[in-house]
Amino acid sequence: MQYADVILPVPIPKLFTYSVEGVVGSLEVGSRVVVQFGRKKFYSAIVRRLHNDQPDYETKPIISVVDSTPIVGERQLEFWDWMARYYVCSLGEIYRAALPSGLKLESESKLTFNIDFEADEPLPERAEMILNFVESKRICTIGDLTQHCSGFNPLPQLKRLLDLEALFISEELRDAYKPKTDTFYGLAPDLAAPDALGECLDRLERAPKQLETLMALVQVVGGLGKAQKGETVRRADLLKTNGASDAAVGELVRKKIIVATKKNVSRIASGDLQIVPPNPLTDIQRKAYDEINNSFKTKNITLLHGVTSSGKTEIYVHLISECLASGRQALFLLPEIALTTQITTRLRRHFGNDLGIYHSKFSDAQRVEVWNRQLGANEYKVILGVRSSILLPFRDLGLVIVDEEHETSYKQFDPAPRYNARDMAIVLAQMHGAKVLLGSATPSVESWYNATENRYGYVALSQRFAGIELPEVVAVDMREARRKKETVGIFSLVLKEQIDRALRNKEQVILFQNRRGFAPYIECNQCAWIPKCQNCDVSLTYHKSTNQLVCHYCSYAVALPQICPACGSPTLAPQGYGTEKIEEEVRTVFPEANVVRMDLDTARSRKAYEKIIADFEAGRHDILIGTQMISKGLDFERVSTVGVMNADNMINMPDFRAHERSFQLIAQVSGRAGRHGKRGKVFVQTRDPQTPVIQNAIANDFKTNVLQQLEERRLYLYPPFSRMVNVLIKNKNYGIALHAAQTAAAALRQTFGNRVLGPKEPEINRIATFYLQRITIKIERTLQPQRVKEAMMSIVNAVMADPNFKGTIVQVDVDPS
Repeated sequence: MQYADVILPVPIPKLFTYSVEGVVGSLEVGSRVVVQFGRKKFYSAIVRRLHNDQPDYETKPIISVVDSTPIVGERQLEFWDWMARYYVCSLGEIYRAALPSGLKLESESKLTFNIDFEADEPLPERAEMILNFVESKRICTIGDLTQHCSGFNPLPQLKRLLDLEALFISEELRDAYKPKTDTFYGLAPDLAAPDALGECLDRLERAPKQLETLMALVQVVGGLGKAQKGETVRRADLLKTNGASDAAVGELVRKKIIVATKKNVSRIASGDLQIVPPNPLTDIQRKAYDEINNSFKTKNITLLHGVTSSGKTEIYVHLISECLASGRQALFLLPEIALTTQITTRLRRHFGNDLGIYHSKFSDAQRVEVWNRQLGANEYKVILGVRSSILLPFRDLGLVIVDEEHETSYKQFDPAPRYNARDMAIVLAQMHGAKVLLGSATPSVESWYNATENRYGYVALSQRFAGIELPEVVAVDMREARRKKETVGIFSLVLKEQIDRALRNKEQVILFQNRRGFAPYIECNQCAWIPKCQNCDVSLTYHKSTNQLVCHYCSYAVALPQICPACGSPTLAPQGYGTEKIEEEVRTVFPEANVVRMDLDTARSRKAYEKIIADFEAGRHDILIGTQMISKGLDFERVSTVGVMNADNMINMPDFRAHERSFQLIAQVSGRAGRHGKRGKVFVQTRDPQTPVIQNAIANDFKTNVLQQLEERRLYLYPPFSRMVNVLIKNKNYGIALHAAQTAAAALRQTFGNRVLGPKEPEINRIATFYLQRITIKIERTLQPQRVKEAMMSIVNAVMADPNFKGTIVQVDVDPS
C-alpha cells in the first residue's frame, strides 16, 4: 500500500501519514489533498513525501486530491524544510505563512436545527434565542451565531443545545478563493454567414441605437472578420465605446444577435504599456555596476553601500534587465509596503506586465492570482514585494535584490515562522544558484562586517546623483533651547524658522517622529496616575482623533476619562507627543500649510498609502508628518527640509541595536532632503547633542559609527560575534511563568553553561494577559547552530512536560532583531 506524508496547516512539529488507497486522480509531491485531522476537522494538506513505509499507527485515507499539478514545488519544499530547521518552527506554520488564505481549504463548523427536537423542560431565554436563530437560518456557522448574539457569549448555551441534540454540528470544507468573472459579448454563432449578418443589419435599420451598438461591438473586437470568428469584448469596454448603450445591449441579447458569456478575469491591473529601456548610467553608476558584476564572478552575495539619492535603483534596473535577458527571474525585496508605490511606477516603465507585485495590502484573491501565475508558463519575470515574497514559487531565480537591507521590517515577529527575509533571500538564492545584491545607505552591522571579512563582495557608491551634496545635519539642543525660551511649542526656533523659509520658497518639509498617536501616555497632575492596559503591562497611548486610550500591543481601547479614577481630579494631561500631536501643532504654528500625516492610523490600506504619497509627490501637501515608514526609499523632488522631532526616544531604547538603528533612521530620513537641486537641511532635536550617534550622523560618518558598534559587540559577545536565540516563556499566571523559566534556564545551563542568560522579564512583561519571561542563549560562531538548537529544544520540551507548567507557551526567536 502507498502512503503520503502530508504537511497540515497546524503548529505541530511532525508530518502525518495517510493512506493513498482508493484516491482518484494522480498524486504528486506538492499537491493539495483533503484529509481528516482529529474527529471532525478537515484540512487541505500539502503532500511532502510518497512512500510504502507503513507507520506504527492506523492511518486514515486521503479523502480527495485538490490539485492536478503541484501547487508547491520541490525546491520550495526544500526551502521550507531549511526554514523550519533554522527557525525552530513547524512546516505547518510555514505552510500557513506561505500560502494565501484562498489556497488553504479548512472546515467550517455548520449548525443545523433538529426538527424532531422536543424540550422536556423550558429552556433558558438565551438558549431559546439561539434555537430560534438557527431554525430561521436552517443552516448557519458559529461565526453567524456569535455575530447575532453580540450582547453575550453564546457558546455555553450552544454546548447545552448540542448535548440535548436540539442542534447538530457538522464540518464543511470551504474554499476562500473564488475566481473573478466578467461578462463578455460576441456575435451569435448563427451570424457567422455573410447572408445571415446582412439580414440582421437590415432588420435593425428601424432600431438605430441597437444597430449602432452592434457596430461598436464589431469595431472593438477588431473588425467583422474577428467578430465572426467568435472574438468577444468585455462589457465595460463595450459600454464605454461611442454609440453603445446598456439598454441596446440587453435588446440584442434578447434577440439572440449577440451572446453573453461569463469568463474568469484577473483582479490585477494590466494593459498595453509602452516599454522603455533603462536610462543610461552615469559614469559613477557605471563604475559601481561593473564592480558589482565583477564581484558576482567570485562572490554570490555583494553589498552595495550607496549613499541616499546615489541612484541605486537605476543600477538595480540594469541588473534586472541583464538577468531577464538570460531567461531567468528576479526578486526585488523592499522593507515597507509604502515604498512599492513609487518603485512600481519606475519598474513598470521598463518591465511592463512582466512585473508582479506581492504584499499584504493586496486582497487575498489578488495574492492567489499572483501565486497561480507563478506556477504557470506565463509567470512574472520580476516580483516586487515585501518579506512574504520570498515564499512565492519561483521557477529559476537568477537575481535577488534586497533594498534597504538593514531594515528591521524584514524580520517577522509574530506569528511563527519568525524569519528574517533578508537572510532567507540569501538561502533561497543559493538554492537557485542566483546572485544576491544587498543595498543600503546605512548597512546593518552584520552585513558590513561580512563584507569586511570578505564573505560578501563590497561596492561603494559614495556620491549623490548629479553631484548633489548630502544634506547639512544640525543638532538642536532642546534642553538649552527651552532654558533660553527659544521654542515654539514642540519646535525649536531654528527648525520653525527653517520651515517658514521652506514654505515661502514653495518647498516641502518632512517631520519624523517614530511614535504614532497624540501622546505616549496620559498622567494625572495631582496623583501621577497613568492609565494602563488591562491585558498588557504598558501605558495606553492617547489618540485624540477618536478620544481613546489605545494599547499598541493588543489593541485594547477605552474612552478617555474626564476625571482621574484614582483621586477624582480633572487634571489629566497628555505627556510627550506622537505624530498626531505634531500634526495639531503644525496646523497651529503653520496655518497656511497643507499638512498630511502618514502612519498606521492614516495609511492602513494600499490605496491610502498610494494617495498620501502621490499627493505629496504632486505638491498637493507642503508638510508630511510620519513614522519610520517615511524614512527610507521615498524620492520627493521638492523636499528641502527634514526635522527629526525627538531623537532621544530612539537612542535610549534598552536594546543593543539602539545606537545602530538610531544612526540608520537619522541618516535615512535625512536622505529625503535635497535630492533634486540645492542642498537640503536636517534638524535633529535632542536633549544631548554630544551623543556619539548624533555626532556621527552630523558628520555622515557611517564607518566610525559601525566600528564603535562592533567594538562594543565584540566586548559583550553580541552578533556578529555570536548567534543569539531568545526563548520566550508565557503563562497567564505570573508564578508559573517565572518558575517554568527558572527551571528551563537551570536545565539549559547544565549543558550550555554561561552561554545562557536569564530568565529576565522583558521591558514589557505582560502582553495580551500573558506574563513573559525571556531566556537568551549566545552561541559561538564556531559551533554548529543546528545541533545546538536541537539540544536546546530537547531540554526545554522536557521541562515543559512537567504538569505543573500546564498552559505554558514557549516561543523561540532565532536571530532576534
